[in-house]
Amino acid sequence: MSSNDIIVSLDIGTSKVRAIIGEVVNGTINIIGVGSADSQGIRKGAIVDIDQTVQSIRSAVDHAERMVGIQIAEVYVGISGNHISLQSSHGVVAVSNEDREIGDDDIERVIQAARVIPLAPEREIIGVVPNQYVVDGTDQIHDPRSMIGVRLEVEATIITGTKTAIHNLLRVVEKSGLKVAGLVLLSLAAGHLALSKDEKAIGTALVDIGAGATTIAVFNENNLVATTTLPIGGEYITNDIAYGLRTQADIAEKIKQKFGCAMVEHAADDQVFKVNRLGSNVDKEYSQVDLANIIEPRVQEIFHLIKMEVLRLGFSDLPGGYVLSGGTVSLPGVLAVAQLELASSVRIAVPDYIGVRDPAFTSGVGIIQYASKYLRGSKQNTGVKKLVSKKTSSGQEQKPSAMERFKNWLSEFI
Repeated sequence: MSSNDIIVSLDIGTSKVRAIIGEVVNGTINIIGVGSADSQGIRKGAIVDIDQTVQSIRSAVDHAERMVGIQIAEVYVGISGNHISLQSSHGVVAVSNEDREIGDDDIERVIQAARVIPLAPEREIIGVVPNQYVVDGTDQIHDPRSMIGVRLEVEATIITGTKTAIHNLLRVVEKSGLKVAGLVLLSLAAGHLALSKDEKAIGTALVDIGAGATTIAVFNENNLVATTTLPIGGEYITNDIAYGLRTQADIAEKIKQKFGCAMVEHAADDQVFKVNRLGSNVDKEYSQVDLANIIEPRVQEIFHLIKMEVLRLGFSDLPGGYVLSGGTVSLPGVLAVAQLELASSVRIAVPDYIGVRDPAFTSGVGIIQYASKYLRGSKQNTGVKKLVSKKTSSGQEQKPSAMERFKNWLSEFI
C-alpha cells in the first residue's frame, strides 16, 4: 500500500466523530479503515468545548490507525452549519501561454479571480466550486484544459463561513496532532456521492439528519444552489423517549437504537422491553408500539419542518424528490413517514462500500470521493505514513517508538 494513494476524511458530528481511510487504486476508491468515537464537546453541530472535541477526534483517529496499521498525519475535514452561505461569482483572465492553449495555471488564475468578492469582516472563503467555464464566448465547458482560446471565464459558487466557526474547527483538528489538508462542505461532498447526475440536473434536495442538526442542500442544473441547517435531529427523538418513558437520556438512546420504529403501523405489539424509570427501583415493561407512539409524531414534525424549509428556500417542486442520509434515517419506518409527510419521491442514500454501508457514513465517504476528484490535483503526499511493525521476543507485533516514528518522518526529507 503506497502512502500516495491514501485519503483520510474526518466528519465531526454531534453524536459521533468518524475518521475514514480511503485507498485510491487506479481511480477506484477502497475503504480500508474506519474509526468512530462518541462526540464530546459538540452541541447541535457546533463546537462548544475544544478539549473534549480534541479527545473525541484522537479516539476516532486512533481507532482507524489501529485497524489499518498506519499513522494518520493529514485529513480532509467536513464543515457544515447555519453559518455557511453560498455566493455566485465571475472570474475572467487572458490565457497566458503563447500558443493560447489553456493549462492548469490559467484555470488556477481564473479561480483566484473569482475569489475576489466583497466579504464582511467576520466571514471567510471556504472554497470555490466552478459551475462552468467560458472560452471566448463558448459556455457550458466543464474542463477547458488543452482547449485553444484567448479569454477564459468561470462562473463559480463561493462557499463562505464565519471565521469563528472555521478557526475553531481548524484548531481542534490541529490540537489533535493532525494537519488539515482541506475543508470540504459536507453537503457538497455528500451530494457528490449520493446523487446521480440526473438527480442533480433536474432538482433534488439532499437531507442529512444527524443527531443534533439537519442539513438541507438543494441541487439543480448540476450545481449546489442552496443549503441551510435546522437545529433538530435524532437527539430530539431521544429526548422525547426519555421524557415519555421517564428514564435517562443514555438509556433512551439505547432503547431507540434497539427497539425504535418511526411508524406505529410497522411496530410489533409482542416485542417488549423493560425500562428502569427515574425515581423507581422497579422496571416497567413497554412494547414497541408504545415506543412508536412516542417516536412517530416527532419524526413527522421533523419532516414537516424540512418541507417548510425547502419551500422557504424557494423550491415548491423538486422533480428529483428527496434523498436522505445521516444516522437518524436508519431508524425503521423513517422512509415511510418521509414519503407521507413530504408527498414526494424519497430514498435513503447508502455508500456502496464494504464496512460503511450505513447512511451515517455518507458524508465521510463523500469527502474522500470529492477530495480524490477535485482537491488533490498534482499534490501526491497526503501525509499518511505507513508504520513498520516489529516482532517482540514473544512473537507479538510492536509499534515503532516515538523516536523511531520521528526518524521515519525525518527520512522523508533527507
